[in-house]
Amino acid sequence: MTIINDSSCSWINDLSPRININSIRRDEDCDWLVIGAGYTGLSAARKLGQLYPKQKISLVDAQLAGEGASARNSGYLVDTTLNDGFTSNKELDNYKKKTDIYKLGIETVKRFIKEYQVDCDWNECGKYFASSKNEDRKILENFSDTLSKLGFEHNLLFNEELKTRLGTNFYNIALHTKGGILLHPGKLVRAMIDTLPKNINLYENSLLLNWKKAKDTVICKFKNGLIKTKKIIFATNGFLKSLGIKSNYNFPITLTASMTRSLSDEEFISLGEPKEWGVLPVRPMGATIRMTKDRRILIRNTAEVYNPYQMSKSELTKRSLKQKIGIKKRFPELPDDIIQSSWSGIVSRTRNSSQIFEKIDDNIFVAGCYNGSGIGVGTLFGEQIAIKASNENSKEIETIEARNKPTWLPPDPFLGLGVKTRLIYERIRARSDI
Repeated sequence: MTIINDSSCSWINDLSPRININSIRRDEDCDWLVIGAGYTGLSAARKLGQLYPKQKISLVDAQLAGEGASARNSGYLVDTTLNDGFTSNKELDNYKKKTDIYKLGIETVKRFIKEYQVDCDWNECGKYFASSKNEDRKILENFSDTLSKLGFEHNLLFNEELKTRLGTNFYNIALHTKGGILLHPGKLVRAMIDTLPKNINLYENSLLLNWKKAKDTVICKFKNGLIKTKKIIFATNGFLKSLGIKSNYNFPITLTASMTRSLSDEEFISLGEPKEWGVLPVRPMGATIRMTKDRRILIRNTAEVYNPYQMSKSELTKRSLKQKIGIKKRFPELPDDIIQSSWSGIVSRTRNSSQIFEKIDDNIFVAGCYNGSGIGVGTLFGEQIAIKASNENSKEIETIEARNKPTWLPPDPFLGLGVKTRLIYERIRARSDI
């Protein structure tokens, strides 16, 4: 099985092509091996490079570094996620643990951006949880109550004000939270690649075929060579299950997104010239929508159990048609042929929306499964799993390990059937907000 480097993602296409790409060509030994070069793996490798400047550290990705889920997401650095029903003190405490991790994730990304003077279109404009259905008001009011108890600044908005802010009269109610950040995910992850310490050996287009532990060494087999390492960190997120890592605790979901070309002056004026904004759905299978800094509209309104390695052009076209409908629902004045590119990507999920962060064996560590909040949490977990693997502790690790741990999942085919059934159910519930 191979993972394809496609050219269909607008975020990636905004960047200059990288040169001097190295792949594994022979057998090697190293002190540290990090598998996966997305936000988590890049963050872990950077921290290891800082901690051990004289040790040999290898970072390997099955495709081009940063061009998996890290560059394909919607670009939301979240402070909160929508969870209604937090009524008891115990549930509220669990939700606070999640938001404490989100806060640390934002702080970790901020430090990186400040230290390396990164331009990633950072915009502290917050985000909207929005719905076209007036009956979703109760969900948002419950969520508002939760946020109030935890001290998050937010406000409820309705149709006319939403139309002014968003340039569409599609939404009838929304809750705006002020702590979220919008950014360009491709620019951020590219900066993480460009600023890797010099003692990091980055290998790309090198799929891990299998691995095993032999005494105090971990042996990883690739197509053109073996790497033997003293310690290994798995940071493959949506592909953890395929590598046999915490298989009964995580599963991949395939998402599809489309982005328009930049709106013309005339088109932008027709929408009221809104400032950059981001909308997340109230219901799980509704559409995520963004108006970007450069007047492009992004839409993500599909989630499914699908082959995580690749999606054919014909299959991608089918999903792009759904996104065209979603854009026309919100912006009927825009032309039919406005979509410029469509792409798929993988998100890793756990049953209870918690994350994986742990020591599996004396020299084997794993971090992943961010349930759609990978920019901040992935960057945080990468840095902290490197510290944990060094047998050190931190206040951040204490906060991470205070969270609820992921709960057990049934094996396939029961898991696949259950996930598909739930997605169908949520899709029906959110069908008006695709």
